[in-house]
Amino acid sequence: MVKFVKFITRLFLVAFVLGAFSATSFTVTAYAQNVSKQLTSESVIEKIKRRGVVRAGVATFVPWVMRSKEGELIGFEIDVAKKVAADMGVKIEFIPTSFSGIIPALIAGEFDIIMTGIAMNSKRNLTINFSNPYNWGGMAMVASRKLTEGWAPEDFNKSNVVFVNRRGSSDSAETVQKNWPKAKLRQFDDDAQALQDLLNGNAHAFVTAMPKPSNFAVQNPDALWLPMGKQMLLRWPSSFAVRKGDPDILNFLNNWITLNKERGFLEARADFWFRSLEWEALVAK
Repeated sequence: MVKFVKFITRLFLVAFVLGAFSATSFTVTAYAQNVSKQLTSESVIEKIKRRGVVRAGVATFVPWVMRSKEGELIGFEIDVAKKVAADMGVKIEFIPTSFSGIIPALIAGEFDIIMTGIAMNSKRNLTINFSNPYNWGGMAMVASRKLTEGWAPEDFNKSNVVFVNRRGSSDSAETVQKNWPKAKLRQFDDDAQALQDLLNGNAHAFVTAMPKPSNFAVQNPDALWLPMGKQMLLRWPSSFAVRKGDPDILNFLNNWITLNKERGFLEARADFWFRSLEWEALVAK
């Protein structure tokens, strides 16, 4: 009889422990699900879906963002932002902001995403989160046809070769010194003077930020060419930027970038805005 009582007692204890464990597991699972729902509901993705509009912070910079003759915003970033909104199934609202204040405005919630080709760097990343790059800015070279046509990039590394650039452009100067240390560098107060020196045949090449080298070559096809084609000498990534603590919007944007790189949309728009001047006729003077 005593053994039977002990057995029943142990059975009740096991049942109690299992019941308590199950209740605890259920509570923990329910709590985790609740936290997950709360985080999801607070994502900017959900706010955009409820609002039916994605608000994009942009800053004017030709040809990324500018005004058309009709007063509408046009440019590479505008095309990209409109495609993002269309793929979300929502409308787009552009919020023009000075570039110097665009990060504080994002953090203050004035818009959902910075869509103005902001360059990714470590200092900014302490304050905001970046998507994967969807475009690249950087330094490139445009050269004199008369003096250099047919040259390979390494042919510019000679003591009798002259590069020009705008005074104060440290990226340009460092790029020349790194890639062609034997060449000379002549500096001017502005790009127009450096370009004129190149066109006059007094210099072999001009290193400056894209898309200016492409534009100069398109504007002066008989005099200038791009020895390195689309290749840039120094690159920096351009990304979307969002507030910290929101993995869902970053997941959407990163996947959108992957899909639109693969399908050629981003390259096609970059070709139009950065490697041609067809858009000039659209721009307000």
